[in-house]
Amino acid sequence: MAIILDREQGLLAEDDEQIGLECPYCGVYAHMSPQSVPRADDLLRDKPKHVGLVYQCNACKAPVFLRFGVREYSENRVELYRNFIELERPKERFAFSYLPKHTEVLFREALACYTENSFNAFASMCHRSAASAFEALGQGGKLRAFEEVMVAQRIADIDDNSFVPIRKVIFSTGTEEELPLLNRAQAGILLEVLKDMFYQCFVRRGKLTRAIKVRQFFVQEGGNNLKSTA
Repeated sequence: MAIILDREQGLLAEDDEQIGLECPYCGVYAHMSPQSVPRADDLLRDKPKHVGLVYQCNACKAPVFLRFGVREYSENRVELYRNFIELERPKERFAFSYLPKHTEVLFREALACYTENSFNAFASMCHRSAASAFEALGQGGKLRAFEEVMVAQRIADIDDNSFVPIRKVIFSTGTEEELPLLNRAQAGILLEVLKDMFYQCFVRRGKLTRAIKVRQFFVQEGGNNLKSTA
């Protein structure tokens, strides 16, 4: 998709293709309609490296701010790269109530770092969150978590080279200064792998235990009478 800001025609998109993303306000994946676009004349005069556009979420009508890099300036138009940076990202959701309290606090802060695109601060907080989780799991907990993470790698078919920094962040016993630096793609993988690890180690068990207790409660309330309906 080529995005053009033309001196005469304004914003042009190849084949009228629309931008779709998860709205940071309503959380719905929706198309975004242009709402406020800079004038091509101003850009051609100043020639900034990046351009900000305001779109409107078609679901909730909220303004969504996106930043594009400039690919090329010509005599009458400005061409933008199709990739953009979301200046406001949706908050990541998780079943925090099933995590140990200390782990919950650290992981909430980790997700806040991710939302702000602070990926290496995010990695450091993930490292602390994982260490807290291992302590809560007790003896053998770290090994169990490691097995879950390796299963996740196989399921998602993540190659070893991409996975090495993710594994180091989660399981390294060194100082935080020794953690690898992560880019956006690696941070995204780390996020999903750690969420899956926490789900398998805490959330799945918590939900299953709660569901069984509810079933047992209703059986006891019914006098434990199991009648055949045949």
